[in-house]
Amino acid sequence: MSENCDSIHLGVKISPRPTDEDLRFASQLGVEYVYTWQKEEQIDIDYLVELKRKVESFGLVLYNVGAAGLGKNDKIHLALPGRDEAIERFAAFIRNLGKAGIGTTTFTWEQAGVRSTKKEPTRGGAIARAVNMDVLAQEPPSHPGVFTDDDMWENFAYFMSRIIPVAEAAGVRLALHPNDPPVPSIGGIPCLIHSFESYKRAFEIGDSDSLGMEFCTGCWLEGGEKFGDILAGIRYFVERKKVFIVHFRNVSSPLPHFVESFLDDGYMDMAKVMQTFCNAGYDGSLILDHTPLMAGSTDDRTPTAYAIGYIKGLMRQDRKSSQS
Repeated sequence: MSENCDSIHLGVKISPRPTDEDLRFASQLGVEYVYTWQKEEQIDIDYLVELKRKVESFGLVLYNVGAAGLGKNDKIHLALPGRDEAIERFAAFIRNLGKAGIGTTTFTWEQAGVRSTKKEPTRGGAIARAVNMDVLAQEPPSHPGVFTDDDMWENFAYFMSRIIPVAEAAGVRLALHPNDPPVPSIGGIPCLIHSFESYKRAFEIGDSDSLGMEFCTGCWLEGGEKFGDILAGIRYFVERKKVFIVHFRNVSSPLPHFVESFLDDGYMDMAKVMQTFCNAGYDGSLILDHTPLMAGSTDDRTPTAYAIGYIKGLMRQDRKSSQS
């Protein structure tokens, strides 16, 4: 078990086509890792190799690359026509990652993507993503038809049986992100990953060291007690080597209504979360997730810099505590 945070690698998101300025900014923040979501036309081997080369030229590590059209694919999730072709494209992407030396990708079982409602103000009037389940409950299903929990799990098992062997052969790890918001269903369509128990079931189905999780603290906090004790969840899954990526985020309150908050302004004490990851011996990437847009910002650099500074403070404080 680790006594401090030295094994955690801090990261930020970059654009699919990062400029020199983007990468210089990340380097100046003092992070080690970067990640990105690529469009399907940007996942061929030549593009990935060049992207990795460019990232490394700024002293950074390209830790995780997702494919937006494949990591969130309704044909795969709902067994729609074209499912096998989509799975084969996903498999080809994984093989390309392996050849490029990129060892981790992310995916999520959200056929309609992340669901949100109208943005709302948080501390000082900063504007942030929000979810009001009373509003989402009025929205129609994203797809016609009737889908059951059993259907979703059968589709997940079908995907796992075909993609796990590819990932194992390529040396690429698959990090499964929870549904956001983490509720049993939205618009009558079941959500696959919305609790501690649903993660355990997913890992029983995809029984491989190549399958793990993107531990999104924001989603766990959104779900509250219905998702499970977040600190116990960290200890349980880190001990079993199932946490490949951490998304670090705080929210105002658990569902049915939340607003994404600054890290130091939500209902969770993020110092406790950081301390738990450190003490559990987590040794992967910890990524700043969404953060409110600050006054005068035309992009996310100011709030990103604020949040990264805060995270570094938490990591340093834990290090000092372990030495005292």
